[in-house]
Amino acid sequence: MAGKAPAGDPVQDAPEVSAPQHAAAGLPAIGHTLRIAQQQMGVRRTALTLLKVNQKDGFDCPGCAWPEPEHRHTAEFCENGAKAVAEEATLRRVTADFFAAHSVADLGRRSGYWLGQQGRLTQPMYLPDGAEHYEPVPWERAFEIVADELTGLAHPDEAVFYTSGRTSNEAAFLYQLFAREFGTNNLPDCSNMCHESSGSALAETIGIGKGSVLLEDLYRADLIIVAGQNPGTNHPRMLSALEKAKASGAKIVTVNPLPEAGLQRFKNPQTPKGLAGGGTPLADLFLQIRLGGDQALFRALNKALLEAEDQAPDTVLDHAFIARHTHGFQHYAAAARATDTDEVLRATGLPQSDIDRLLGMVLDAKSVIVCWAMGLTQHKHSVPTIKEVVNFLLLRGNIGRPGAGVCPVRGHSNVQGDRTMGIYEKPAPAFLDALEKEFGFAPPREHGLDTVAAIRALRDGDAKVFFAMGGNFVAASPDTDVTEAAMRRARLTVHVSTKLNRSHVVTGARALILPTLGRTEKDVQAAGEQFVTVEDSMGMVHASRGGLEPASPLLLSEPAIICRLARAVLGPRSRVPWQELEGDYDAVRDRISRVIPGFDDFNVKVRRPGGFTLPHAPRDSRSFPTATGLANFTAAPLEYPQVPEGRLLLQTLRSHDQYNTTIYGLDDRYRGIKGGRRVVLVNPDDAAALGFADGAYTDLVSEWTDGSERRAEGFRVVHYPTARGCAAAYYPETNVLVPLDHTADTSNTPASKSVVVRLEQTTPPGGSH
Repeated sequence: MAGKAPAGDPVQDAPEVSAPQHAAAGLPAIGHTLRIAQQQMGVRRTALTLLKVNQKDGFDCPGCAWPEPEHRHTAEFCENGAKAVAEEATLRRVTADFFAAHSVADLGRRSGYWLGQQGRLTQPMYLPDGAEHYEPVPWERAFEIVADELTGLAHPDEAVFYTSGRTSNEAAFLYQLFAREFGTNNLPDCSNMCHESSGSALAETIGIGKGSVLLEDLYRADLIIVAGQNPGTNHPRMLSALEKAKASGAKIVTVNPLPEAGLQRFKNPQTPKGLAGGGTPLADLFLQIRLGGDQALFRALNKALLEAEDQAPDTVLDHAFIARHTHGFQHYAAAARATDTDEVLRATGLPQSDIDRLLGMVLDAKSVIVCWAMGLTQHKHSVPTIKEVVNFLLLRGNIGRPGAGVCPVRGHSNVQGDRTMGIYEKPAPAFLDALEKEFGFAPPREHGLDTVAAIRALRDGDAKVFFAMGGNFVAASPDTDVTEAAMRRARLTVHVSTKLNRSHVVTGARALILPTLGRTEKDVQAAGEQFVTVEDSMGMVHASRGGLEPASPLLLSEPAIICRLARAVLGPRSRVPWQELEGDYDAVRDRISRVIPGFDDFNVKVRRPGGFTLPHAPRDSRSFPTATGLANFTAAPLEYPQVPEGRLLLQTLRSHDQYNTTIYGLDDRYRGIKGGRRVVLVNPDDAAALGFADGAYTDLVSEWTDGSERRAEGFRVVHYPTARGCAAAYYPETNVLVPLDHTADTSNTPASKSVVVRLEQTTPPGGSH
């Protein structure tokens, strides 16, 4: 939202800018956490709520999927986790009177930040065809509206059932069960937009699309490489694990186009040293790589390892592991040896001396872990990049032993669990067989729509109903104008939500908002008080129990919403005992235990404090359930973005006051940005070459090989120590620059981390609020 904003909605394109910080957390994080929490929840509610976050008898933080240690602090949460909890447990309420006072058109002019600040939704709301305002509707009528629309479709595949990663295991299992009994595999989810590239690469190379390490492995590693990830903002509790790994002797290397404060120095707020002292320097080496150059970096390392083995036979590679557990080594080795060094330096933007330093650290390390996030997964060549990481680990046997392995760090607190529960548009035949055996109906076998394909189907009129279990689909998706136009073509859009967001004001001909319980709240059903479960980023499953009274007596839990919807849509033809499953989540877990491998005795194991670990064949037994029965070396061509003269390569990223599309505030403290979000971070030398002073204003224009362009208006240029030729700006404001078809090969994930842009001078905004 550039320029003048509606009353009460702050302007976001005129920030104050100061030098970026070089340390994260410490006393400022504590102060900011308590200030935000008390503004939303009040003093007493803050204490009652935050002391239950991530505790064995409490609730799982909705802020990220980082695992909890066995021995937990009294305050086992981070600043951003506290913000997430505060916004859910807020005392602010959005009632029917609010919707009567604000038309959909008025709400559509508001920023996502303003919408989120209004508070918790309290009752079902309905937007009839042609209406200007949402109006309250009873739950029974809401389910009738959805049922009438779904049963009137020409085919079940005209419906799309989207899932956010904050959905519990129980809700996710019920949701996919309903969709498949209804007759479709159209189950896109937020993983399609983030770690789908990780799952695609890992499934082919090691046989399971999840990470292979546990938290304890970080403490046993000799070397940890953190690539394309900013733990200080996106997974702050990871910094505590890295600090502990450092104390145990690990070396830490960070690979990123941007210097990140948390990886430079961590002031642990749980320790006297972190509060009063200088904290812990984490990164032993920072490689400021060019955007999209990670495949070239790991390919260069692998070539160097092969050459080091030539010079000192039987001292570098793990030949026993390669011979016994891998496939394709000779073919890969030939491709790696042929890598052109000059091309590597062009792709990475790194001096050879930096690559040599990293190589020396690799050679000194017996156990290596590579962690990554969106900086690796959202490029056109993301899948081959992650495969190259796997090649790197396989060469020295760094999968399937302590202190070593792959560590894709997930964002949403249960995005991994959703996929485990069957939220996937391309289900495995074995999963469908188990579902059919357990419930007695034949689930559809044809693959469904992922996120990008779902938008295309809505755009083209092939999908008529969009149902979202959580999330903010419109703001999270690429190609904002195309996505919004596609949603408006739907006959009905439905969102199960806790708070307002942009997706509620970009509607189909009709729309429903169905308010649901949050993680922090008690869930009482027919069989008594319930709990749900989640799976963290490392395959640990544990219970989550809310303790607060619900924000409204009219809220339903996600499992209850799904079960009642299923009864309304499927009626007596259903083979599933939906009422029983709604009333007792133990009954849901019993069904899960018979359908999904690793969940036997689910109800017993999840009641153990801390939960249980799911099996992982590569980690547990060095067995690899791939097509070859072995871990696969892969030799993909070297790829990296090509940028014309006078252009920059843009990545989208989060601010520190942000979790995915939820904006908690308008500051990015560690990067020195205060009071605004419409900024573009540009290397001072690049800015000077392009004629942009610090504080100048620009439109960002993305350019594509088909000649098309997309424009994001009114961004303040901030001179910032990015990698040369690279720039960065926040999403969702820059999602408009990413075409729907600009996706990663194989995974179809939007490639938001490598967008060629030009900067066009524009006038500064006038005035501020």
